Amino acid sequence: MDVDDLERQHTLASAVRRYDELRTRDSLADPDEPAGPRPLTRDEALELLALGEVIARRAAQGRQLTVRTARTTGASWAQIGRALGATRQSAWEAHRRWIDAQVHHPEGSGGFTEDEAAEARALLANDAD
Repeated sequence: MDVDDLERQHTLASAVRRYDELRTRDSLADPDEPAGPRPLTRDEALELLALGEVIARRAAQGRQLTVRTARTTGASWAQIGRALGATRQSAWEAHRRWIDAQVHHPEGSGGFTEDEAAEARALLANDAD
């Protein structure tokens, strides 16, 4: 199962629904109980693994977009760090790395233009908190 194909096919919500369906069936399946849920096939097990990666990628993207929103609305890096269970420095560094990665996305894949990256980097400015 190709994770990039699944990422194009699923929203976060649809990936979570399918993941939950497969994960539940996998945990309830008993090969010795023919009347119960059937065990996952190899393809389904691989799909489950790939869906986990899709969910992680989409959640990470959403987290960084929300960090931008928090900064835009005036949240300090200390507040953002606390919300993430991290230090202000690690929250800041993770967001800086994310911005840098967005600039290097292939054109048309949702990355930043140089102007968008500059705008996002402006939100990195340190604050008094």
